Amino acid sequence: MRFQIGKAGVTDGVIESLILAFKNNKSVRISALKGSGRDREKIKEMAEEMAERLPGEYKFKVIGFTIIMRRSNIKK
Repeated sequence: MRFQIGKAGVTDGVIESLILAFKNNKSVRISALKGSGRDREKIKEMAEEMAERLPGEYKFKVIGFTIIMRRSNIKK
């Protein structure tokens, strides 16, 4: 599944959409558009914020201007 983040950054709507996406998918690709800044450090900060705000545990990897988020398989 793929998402895009624009100039508004990580909003409540983005988080809600990611929660719905992770119900059916194990990983999601999130592309940072030009309006989001296109600064790699800012993209990493956005990925950390999303991982913190999502319920459960998620791992992420930043490749260029794309964030790849995966749901952890830790059973609680």
